[in-house]
Amino acid sequence: MNWLNTLRSKVRRDILLSKHTTFKIGGKADFFVEPINLEDLRKLLMIAKDKKLRIFIIGQGSNILVHDEGVRGIVVKFNSEYFRKIRLLYNCLKVGAGVKLNEVLQFCLKKGLSGLEFLIGIPATVGGALVMNAGGRWGCIGERVKEVKVMDYNGNIKKIKSQDLRFSYRYSNLRRFIILEVLLKLVKADKEEILKKINYFLRYRKLTQDLSYPSAGCIFKNPKGLSAGELIELCGLKGKTIGDARVSLRHANFIINQGNASAKDVLSLIDYIRDKVKKKFNLDLELEIEIW
Repeated sequence: MNWLNTLRSKVRRDILLSKHTTFKIGGKADFFVEPINLEDLRKLLMIAKDKKLRIFIIGQGSNILVHDEGVRGIVVKFNSEYFRKIRLLYNCLKVGAGVKLNEVLQFCLKKGLSGLEFLIGIPATVGGALVMNAGGRWGCIGERVKEVKVMDYNGNIKKIKSQDLRFSYRYSNLRRFIILEVLLKLVKADKEEILKKINYFLRYRKLTQDLSYPSAGCIFKNPKGLSAGELIELCGLKGKTIGDARVSLRHANFIINQGNASAKDVLSLIDYIRDKVKKKFNLDLELEIEIW
């Protein structure tokens, strides 16, 4: 593959994606590439187009279930310093797509900026959080976005203003782009108050979610006005196990990997849950996670 030598990126072959997802499940990617800057990313996209190779963008891999056979194509991770910058512009933050949410919150605490505390403990990068409009009952990241810098799959760069962005429950209209950077509008606040909020949200997450085993967080979206976890629990499915995949005893919308779960185990359990909920409530549960 001579084209590998034309990139300045860090390029690896046959990388196990189980090591790059919070589920700790999944086969190999043909190529795993970490671009060093925008020009390198653009060159990679042109190569992928020429070679007819599919591009997959991965952050912290917290919302992904990778098939046991892996993925055919190029997995891209924004792990270089170029994509992991945080800059302060008055009460706004300009943040690279590869920055982890917890790193953003540490920066906000240091600078006395409030508005993102509810994101504490979500194992995601800024790019992944924007695509899924990460958040919960106290807010979502989309509410704080002023502008997003993106690249399309032809290598063209543009900035999308807030009025042209669409955010809703676990949705944004950014999926057809590669997110590069975001401008977030925050508010000045007392550092002690910010820390209190962070600690409160972190305690709540630890109390209500199963963080003791690998998982991808919530598997299903909540139907309008309902809780997917409660529906699954009312079907008596807490603790239901297929292979090494199990419905969490703490949060029924979590499927946990007890050690050696395969993607096949998880997918079988997903189908089982959907079938039981459909029969009992005549509702079709929609996946929140992505299947690669």
